[in-house]
This record gives sequence, C-alpha cells and structure tokens, in this order.
Amino acid sequence: QVQLVESGGGLVQAGGSLRLSCAASGSIFSINAMGWYRQAPGKQRELVATITSSDSINYADSVKGRFTISRDNAKNTWYLQMNSLKPEDTAVYFCNAEVRPLRDIPTFRYWGQGTQVTVSS
Repeated sequence: QVQLVESGGGLVQAGGSLRLSCAASGSIFSINAMGWYRQAPGKQRELVATITSSDSINYADSVKGRFTISRDNAKNTWYLQMNSLKPEDTAVYFCNAEVRPLRDIPTFRYWGQGTQVTVSS
C-alpha cells in the first residue's frame, strides 16, 4: 500500500505565495511521475503540474510562470511552489503519483487526500 500526504495549504492574500509538499510512503520500488491537480467548487479536477522520473515537466497554461514543481527523489517527496497567487487559484489541491510498488509489477496511480488553498482578493 502507498500513502500520499500533502501539506502546506492555507489562506493567503492575492499576490502571496504558498509551498505545497507531498510525501509518499509505503511499498515503493519507483515513482514514474508525480503531479499536482486541483479542484475548485463546482468544477472538474484539473492538472496543475507534473514531473516525470526523467525530469520532463508540464504546467497548465494558467499557472505557467507562477508555479514551480520540483522533487526530492531521496525523500519520495515533491513540491509545488506557488507565487503570485490569484483568487482563481482557490481550490483543493491534490497530489498524484504513478508508483511501481515492486519490481516487475505494473504501476498504480495514487492520490493524496487534498489540501485547501484559498486566495483572498
């Protein structure tokens, strides 16, 4: 079993910054890709940023230039640095990982429980 635990959400004024963290634990042989998604009230969950094991990074257009995804492989932890936050960034942020629990076992996708980010105007 693999667990993802997020931290770092909260309330911030527009223009401010927050840093989210996601730590993976449990049966982990390798992590192929890590990412962040968000879901605002009444909207579908959307991709924010992803990073692969080969350091290929992808951002949603709405966060390019403001958010930065990074990872610490030794700690099985990844981060989302969010700068110049806007009220429209308000959402529950979920971390996500494509994990291979054991060698020669297919990968599985896991989700964190979500952390609230609220940006006031």
